Amino acid sequence: MPECQNCGSFVTEAYARVFTPRGVDDPRVCPDCQDKIRDGADVRTARSPRNP
Repeated sequence: MPECQNCGSFVTEAYARVFTPRGVDDPRVCPDCQDKIRDGADVRTARSPRNP
């Protein structure tokens, strides 16, 4: 089962397939990581708030 590399939350195989490069099983961030975003090959803290 794929897991978020940032928080360890479960993600679906479909989410992992869409948001990870080939050969990588676990995404770097997931929808539960609202304060983090993917930035190229890294993960960084969001510059603007993600929670309304």
